[in-house]
Amino acid sequence: MIGLIGTSLGRVSLSNRPSREIRMKFLLAAVTAALLLTAQTVTADAKGCIKGALVGGAAGHMVGHGKMGAAAGCVIGHHNANKKQQQQQEQQNGSSH
Repeated sequence: MIGLIGTSLGRVSLSNRPSREIRMKFLLAAVTAALLLTAQTVTADAKGCIKGALVGGAAGHMVGHGKMGAAAGCVIGHHNANKKQQQQQEQQNGSSH
């Protein structure tokens, strides 16, 4: 009985299937792990997108097209971030010669 302290004895399952709560926790853990792994590879691609989406979404909201503004802002922000990164790489390559 000492090993049962702090456990729930309210429901006893007669089947070997895990409970819905356990399945949901497993699913949540799997999705979280997948997102964390994806986030590591996406961070370089997302540069500028979030800032651009915020600015574009706010501007688009003013004229009634918030989602379109956010999408356009993301594209423009991403383009500007790539351009800035390319300029920095050119400066580093130019200073090393």
